[in-house]
Amino acid sequence: MEETLKIFASYSALMLELTVVLIVVYGAGEALIRVLIRLATQNPGQWSRRAIWLRFATWILIALEFALGADIIRTAVAPTWDDVGKLAAIAAIRTGLSFFLERDIESVGETTSEQAVAAKEG
Repeated sequence: MEETLKIFASYSALMLELTVVLIVVYGAGEALIRVLIRLATQNPGQWSRRAIWLRFATWILIALEFALGADIIRTAVAPTWDDVGKLAAIAAIRTGLSFFLERDIESVGETTSEQAVAAKEG
């Protein structure tokens, strides 16, 4: 039974890691297309550098959450103290990255909203 659980956990973690790759590739592709459109038109319009970064950062943030989930699943089945220590370090790093990235996203989002309101009023 334990071996079956380990196999299931391993495949589940692998699927989450595949999801991480797909999310990052999609976000990077979307950002690249928007950058190319911005360069081709020479008119930033709605795709300013800030807006492109904001969308891509959101995809990265989602990918970090899935990656942390995959790490937790890998460690959840019969962990050693070494595995727990590695998970703690990885979780701390990814949580820190997520926290600061989310804070930056909110900060940029608020600035963008304020600029849109000012443009409508002005």
